[in-house]
Amino acid sequence: MFEVLDRVPEADEAELSKALIAYNVEMLGASHRQPLYIPLKNAQGVVEGGLVGATARGWLHVDILFVPDALRGQGLAAKLLLAAEDEARKRGCKGALIDTANPVARRIYARQGYDICGTLEDYGDGHSITWMKKML
Repeated sequence: MFEVLDRVPEADEAELSKALIAYNVEMLGASHRQPLYIPLKNAQGVVEGGLVGATARGWLHVDILFVPDALRGQGLAAKLLLAAEDEARKRGCKGALIDTANPVARRIYARQGYDICGTLEDYGDGHSITWMKKML
């Protein structure tokens, strides 16, 4: 009845995404999605880490927050989050969402005021993934 494939044809994925977005807009209204990127650059201007996310439907969604090992322990993750939150407020956002499977990152986010709003246990080899939110 169904064909299960290991690869998604690019055109098919684009069409399905377009259809889902149209459905969601009809149901929820426009998302007003706007990308947000805060690069963490070294002295030579090379990107070594940073934050990637977007604002949509009144929320900041943090997709990637990465600080390289050599720069950890300097509060850079907190500073990146604060910068993203400040921009999200300017864009009219009421809250921020982030997820992690890293217990150290989870503690960092909690220190920045993020509360756990969901957990999926046994997410790959005994780990868990945690969703966290913060009202702005």
